[in-house]
Amino acid sequence: MNTSEDKCGLLTRFIVWRERHITDKQFVLILSFLVGIFTALAAYVLKFLVEYIKEFLTENFDSTGANWLYLVYPVVGIFLTGLFIRKIVRDDISHGVTKILYAISRKQSRIKRHNMWSSIFASAITIGCGGSVGAEAPIVLTGSAIGSNLGSLFRMDHKTLMLLVGCGAAGAVSGIFKAPIAGLVFTLEVLMIDLTMAYLLPLLITSVTAASVSYILTGTEAMFQFHLDYPFELERIPYAIALGIFCGLIAWYFTRAMNWIENIFRRYSNPYVKFLIGGSMLSTLIFLFPPLYGEGYDTISLLLNGTSDAEWDTVMNNSFFYGNSSLLVPYLLLIILFKVFASSATNGGGGCGGIFAPSLFLGCIAGFVFSMVCNEFHIGNVFIPEKNFALMGMAGLMSGVMHAPLTGVFLIAELTGGYGLFLPLMIVSVMAYLTIIVFEPHSIYSMRLAKKGELLTHHKDKAVLTLMNIDSVVETDFLKVRPDMDLGEMVKTISKSNRNLFPVVDGEGHLLGVVAVDDIRNIMFRQELYHRFYVERFMNTPKARIIKTDSMEKVMVKFDETGAWNLPVVDEDNKYIGFVSKSKMLNTYRQVLVDLSAE
Repeated sequence: MNTSEDKCGLLTRFIVWRERHITDKQFVLILSFLVGIFTALAAYVLKFLVEYIKEFLTENFDSTGANWLYLVYPVVGIFLTGLFIRKIVRDDISHGVTKILYAISRKQSRIKRHNMWSSIFASAITIGCGGSVGAEAPIVLTGSAIGSNLGSLFRMDHKTLMLLVGCGAAGAVSGIFKAPIAGLVFTLEVLMIDLTMAYLLPLLITSVTAASVSYILTGTEAMFQFHLDYPFELERIPYAIALGIFCGLIAWYFTRAMNWIENIFRRYSNPYVKFLIGGSMLSTLIFLFPPLYGEGYDTISLLLNGTSDAEWDTVMNNSFFYGNSSLLVPYLLLIILFKVFASSATNGGGGCGGIFAPSLFLGCIAGFVFSMVCNEFHIGNVFIPEKNFALMGMAGLMSGVMHAPLTGVFLIAELTGGYGLFLPLMIVSVMAYLTIIVFEPHSIYSMRLAKKGELLTHHKDKAVLTLMNIDSVVETDFLKVRPDMDLGEMVKTISKSNRNLFPVVDGEGHLLGVVAVDDIRNIMFRQELYHRFYVERFMNTPKARIIKTDSMEKVMVKFDETGAWNLPVVDEDNKYIGFVSKSKMLNTYRQVLVDLSAE
């Protein structure tokens, strides 16, 4: 017996032993603890690699002028990442959070094994070399893949796999940001995992475990140091509301612009053409605006910790703008304008990264610029602390882009220790969210799936229908008949079938109509008519056709509108596939609802 068979036998014996001695609920808690450890370690490895590559490449840069290597490093980074993905991974690993949402709704929460490591190395190369994206979405996909595969290893059911995917995401956010509450809330808000006690405790265990491991590895300090020099005052509430609206509008611009640019890249199938377009756009933007290099966390720290114009002006180091303090606000406004182009070019050109960091980066700059403009033009004659509003802007942008106001509030509070600004953080987050939903009903993560009807939401009815699919309810044991068959042949076919419906198809399999036994019962026993009546004469047009690509919500609407109990299923070319019965739909719906709602 070889080694793999030994391992398989050992695992099987362990699973049998576990089922006898450890209940499913207890084992889920153990698995959630393990997921917390593994996701925190993965987050640590990714952060270490990003920082090491960045320091190695940029430590000798001249801060007093432009550095031509900014034209080289980002191009090299996305080129190497593209090769790694195409030659080694051989799978699409972009849009990490969207992939998790799709896995939950369409893949029974099963995520491929390579996602446990592929995103770590791909995003480390991309970001370390200057790619203008974040490491958080890749590590969230990594964490969810760890949870999914750990559950699959021990043969857990679909509902438990969904929970472990959520645990992996919570652990990833908690581990990389040292923010356990934000990790939990992110999973509930963005991944749409239900808030029940059966789900809440494992998510908490994973989040706390991941944060604890991160504390052990990197210390207990917050990710961004922030000191509250100016406590929040009630007279600044109108400014917080205005900042929220401003952040919501920027989030709308960011979302629309990113989708527009990504659609341009989708027009090209050749990866090298995409690389040339993305690489040239990215390197040029970073050369002109060095803060666009990588995640941008150095810029965030500078704006949050700076206390004077001289310190804030250093954000223009390494660029043509060095020493021109009067151009700081225009410089930052240009960064807000072009950040989305840099992020889209990074991923479109072959890189790998997410929008967590770009959201924080843009939010910090937006809040800082907002406060500086208010102070410069004495709007309202109230002093607006730049540091405070830079912090609040981070929560606003994240809330707007992700449609997750609670995540924005708790993440920023935990990232910076800025709990003294909890009220204004909530005001800005809520206003940013209310602003963007006027224009965009879905987040940048979920809009692609929502358009296809593949998005799982907290709406229980829609969630159940999303988890169902045509393949699970279609029935194919109906005997097909031809339009040129006479009544005698039709009767013979009926005698061989236990169904009372018969699809009428042509020679190429296209659906022409349906014959119901009840419709011909009055003539089917009159033998003198057997060679006088043909199928095309007594077949009926179906009340509706179900297209195989229809969402289950759309299928249910067709049943409700027609009052039918059986509807034919066809493909996009009207070729017959089978039938769906309302009774089977309702039985499947009931079973999925029970599985989804069980404690």
